[in-house]
Amino acid sequence: MTDSTTTTTPTTSTTPTTITITTGRFTSADWQEHPSGAADASPRLARARVTNEFTGGIEAAATVCEYTLCYATEKTGAFNGLELLTGRLDGRTGAFVVEQRGTFHEDGSVRCAFEVVPDSGTGALAGLRGSGSFVTVPGESAVSYTFEYHGLG
Repeated sequence: MTDSTTTTTPTTSTTPTTITITTGRFTSADWQEHPSGAADASPRLARARVTNEFTGGIEAAATVCEYTLCYATEKTGAFNGLELLTGRLDGRTGAFVVEQRGTFHEDGSVRCAFEVVPDSGTGALAGLRGSGSFVTVPGESAVSYTFEYHGLG
């Protein structure tokens, strides 16, 4: 199921940019985390290799994602990472990479913003530009995302 809205937003040039907003959900299929340095350090660092499955506007069966995490406490901290999404975006086939920055909180929630890495789009996604976000809530098996993009012909 694809939930997409197309909006035309004027830019500083004489040509308007068509911005598309798409939504969907993703689930984590695999999470492998390993400490970087002492496991009992405070704050401590870790790396995680994650596989996600996206549905909705982004359809990607098995992404490749690498995170670096900083645990300020046992339950709070920040992370950044890169995720390769191969599949379809609103019916267009190709791949692209997003850079993610986020925080995780005492209540178990996670807040993340992501942006397409320039020039990472391939196939029908070449030229893709955009950004998005997601917020996780403890106990939910799937996470809702919003992605706003442009640059596709």
